[in-house]
Amino acid sequence: FFMTEAIQTELSESGVLFIRLNRPEVLNSMNRDLVMGLLETMNEVNEDPKVRVVVITGNGRGFCAGADLANGGWPEEKNTSPGQAAANNMEIGFKPIVRAITSSDMPVITAINGIAAGGGVGLALSGDLVVAAESAKFKLVFGPQLGIISDVGSSWFVPHLIGRARANGMGLLGEDITAKEAKEWGLIWDYFPDEKFKDSVSILAERIANGPVVGLKAVVKAHDHAFSTSLDKQLDYERDTQKIFLDREEFREGVKAFIEKRKPDFKSIKN
Repeated sequence: FFMTEAIQTELSESGVLFIRLNRPEVLNSMNRDLVMGLLETMNEVNEDPKVRVVVITGNGRGFCAGADLANGGWPEEKNTSPGQAAANNMEIGFKPIVRAITSSDMPVITAINGIAAGGGVGLALSGDLVVAAESAKFKLVFGPQLGIISDVGSSWFVPHLIGRARANGMGLLGEDITAKEAKEWGLIWDYFPDEKFKDSVSILAERIANGPVVGLKAVVKAHDHAFSTSLDKQLDYERDTQKIFLDREEFREGVKAFIEKRKPDFKSIKN
């Protein structure tokens, strides 16, 4: 396994895996250790039956300040241009991590504890449920500061979530977007007072962990599927997916609990 101090993990008794980005001295900017450590951890999630929900957050006062331009630690090849080197790093690191988060078998919460800038915005928005501390900010610095496009998925997430006008405003001006604005625009689900942030995230994670997590992830995948298809084809997708999930034990338990007027017990079901 890819062992690194740049990632910390903690698994709760209820199956919530907290993944903490641990380079607080540089606002958790993404170097090779952090990216590959996070990727390895996400790949392990699908192999661990004890994990029911993943929470990705940052240590210190930042969530993620984007790619580490000063000390990335990526292997360098001779006679390679900055563009070629970046493309290679994206192919082996940044692309796979976004795919690993979005395609995870379990629901993923991204808990934005502080600034998310550059590629950190893409990482933040990769979660199935995105929440933030009240003091958190979102900032697309690629264009104004570097003259490049938004990446780590942010060029897809941002316009899909908030529309072209606001996405262009963020991308062209590079201004700080507050957690309050992010919620109003639909960039995130919710934000919480800083002093209650950790407890609020834990409550949300426990709530999801107590649910039918495979089915909950299927809800997210259905929404993502809808972005790339017609209504007619989405109706077919609904039919084909329900055919599978109505035959699962979680559905039977949910119906039985409804009839018996009790809370369903999804956690005792082996997936």
